[in-house]
Amino acid sequence: MFLFDPAYLIFMIPAFVLMGITSWYVRHAYNKWSKVRASSGLTGHQAAQRLISTGNLYGLQIQGTAGQLSDHYDPRNNSLFLSPGVANSPSVAAVAIAAHELGHALQDAEEYFPMKIRSALVPAVNIGSNLGWFLIIIGLVLNWTSLAWLGVFVFAGGALFALATLPVEFNASARAKELLYATGIIQTEEERRGVNQVLNAAALTYVAGLITAVLQLLYYVFLVGGRRRD
Repeated sequence: MFLFDPAYLIFMIPAFVLMGITSWYVRHAYNKWSKVRASSGLTGHQAAQRLISTGNLYGLQIQGTAGQLSDHYDPRNNSLFLSPGVANSPSVAAVAIAAHELGHALQDAEEYFPMKIRSALVPAVNIGSNLGWFLIIIGLVLNWTSLAWLGVFVFAGGALFALATLPVEFNASARAKELLYATGIIQTEEERRGVNQVLNAAALTYVAGLITAVLQLLYYVFLVGGRRRD
């Protein structure tokens, strides 16, 4: 319904361009620093094992996952999932990504408050992402403006979740850098630059995600608000 609305494109084309640029930058940084060997010689899996011992996270399990840049931490089963390119590579990019995901495990173990907020928002976002636009469409078709605004309110949970994600991701990256330097997994200034570039590129994707969510929300506000003026 909204894809062919010129107003939708006005709001969302900047978001699409931004997401494309950040996606390219992430892959560029990853490809560049995945070719640079960490002086410690540790693979992403080995680096994660060392950091688990350093952080006293002995219950944390390391498992594999398919794909590229699909690495993540799952708090439901206290497991760190590493892709083959990270787990088996002794590169600067691999240890940076592994340390970042372990940063999330540390947040979980310490009950980091922003992470608890983000986790609490997940059910609402899962419902709102599907229910919100449905309420908006029904409200506009039936000319029930109050229902359409309710849909906007429900859909706003996605933007709120994107906002709550930022401090969680930034903090995980900060923890990763500190751990890598303190344990000697990363040693040279060149390696530090690589870690910073890889993790900063990843952080930009979450900033782009927030901007995209806000622009989409603003489009729905514009759409419902314009119908009310009519």
